[in-house]
Amino acid sequence: MPHATTTPVPPPPSIRTDWTRDEVAALIALPFPELLFRAQAVHREHFDPTEMQISTLLSIKTGGCPEDCAYCPQSALHEDGGVKASRLMAVETVMKEARAARDAGAARFCMGAAWRSPKEHDLETVCAMVEGVKSLGMETCVTLGMLDNAQAHRLRDAGLDYYNHNIDTSPEYYGEIISTRTYQDRLDTLSNVRDAGINVCCGGIIGMGEDENDRAGLIATLASMPRHPESVPINMLVRVEGTPLAAKDTDTVDPIEFVRIIAAARITMPTSRVRLAAGREDMNDEAQTLCFLAGANSIFYGEKLLTTPNPAASRDMRLLQRLGMHTSGA
Repeated sequence: MPHATTTPVPPPPSIRTDWTRDEVAALIALPFPELLFRAQAVHREHFDPTEMQISTLLSIKTGGCPEDCAYCPQSALHEDGGVKASRLMAVETVMKEARAARDAGAARFCMGAAWRSPKEHDLETVCAMVEGVKSLGMETCVTLGMLDNAQAHRLRDAGLDYYNHNIDTSPEYYGEIISTRTYQDRLDTLSNVRDAGINVCCGGIIGMGEDENDRAGLIATLASMPRHPESVPINMLVRVEGTPLAAKDTDTVDPIEFVRIIAAARITMPTSRVRLAAGREDMNDEAQTLCFLAGANSIFYGEKLLTTPNPAASRDMRLLQRLGMHTSGA
């Protein structure tokens, strides 16, 4: 895809929360060497460019979700999604997984449940999980669907560090992907999380049939929040058989185009952890390395992300060693 080379984009100041879609689109369209140079300059201002933060993600309750997210095999509305509903894991089972993740080098343990929103008795169990994982000296993150203000405060009181709730795509394209909850529903949950004093983990998915304007809109929405998400996971769509997007005729994302989105996230959200998330299993080492050069400084570690494949831990460690990079839980 050709990119404009004539639109001047001044170097951004350290922190801005008023990024427009046009400004982000102009960044994404910069000549690739210039874009990576700017992203590297911002990255080095705020982070050690040789350091990679490692997180592990565990599905503590899989399948049976009443939402209709077109990319997700856990939806009960996708009859051929292939993921059977399970009960919420026991606290000690989760603790066993957390200890293994800590011993393997992960510093943040993320727990995901396929719910529209948590019920009272389930939230009590999740709070016990958060307290247990915190006792291991790890950072905690959960994604449980929508939260009201009281639920967010309960998780805060249990010691939760991060809450993940992605906006997925631009406001304009969102209705093409999900109909069972609104964009505003997602923003309201993020507001409740912020009000409770919990760090926000929020990003989106590339490759769902959105256009370049939607990709710029996703990054602009994140970068114009009053306070940027502390973690920004950028996912590449994983086509799971049985989901609507698996059958949709959409082009595979060009790796260079994906790197451009990573770079735009880094430039517009200078102090956020930009996490290379789902889709890494389909990326070669060279593509991942370009993402790291563009400012991605966090990955999920382990062979599965909820229900989709993830690179083997040994492959990740070999790549980081080849690049002379080290891991950290910062």
